[in-house]
Amino acid sequence: MEKVLGYQHYMFIDGDLPGNGDDMSLPGHEAMMITNKNTEDAHILVNIYFEDKEPVKGLHLTIPAERVICIRMDLPICDEKFQIPSGQYSVELDSDIPVCACFGRLDRRHNLGYYTTGYCCI
Repeated sequence: MEKVLGYQHYMFIDGDLPGNGDDMSLPGHEAMMITNKNTEDAHILVNIYFEDKEPVKGLHLTIPAERVICIRMDLPICDEKFQIPSGQYSVELDSDIPVCACFGRLDRRHNLGYYTTGYCCI
């Protein structure tokens, strides 16, 4: 029997799109990486929460079976092509099957830095 890897619910709570710094060849950005190890597609609902505006709920994302995707958060996301505005935000993922997900930031404001933020799985 194969192990089930991943979770169906994730919350990334430290979204804040960074500036570009001095080198435009590698702009600052955040990204969300999702791996679907399953033999069937994963269908994910995405909710975005803000500190100063109403949430955007019910965005759709499909991760093909046995694939990984990387979503740049500074570009339009999901099937709806939603553009996240500047400022603090959080991302909630609700998948119909277990997936593995992480969230990272390339911050060019203070030299070159990349780190992966933690997540909360429910």
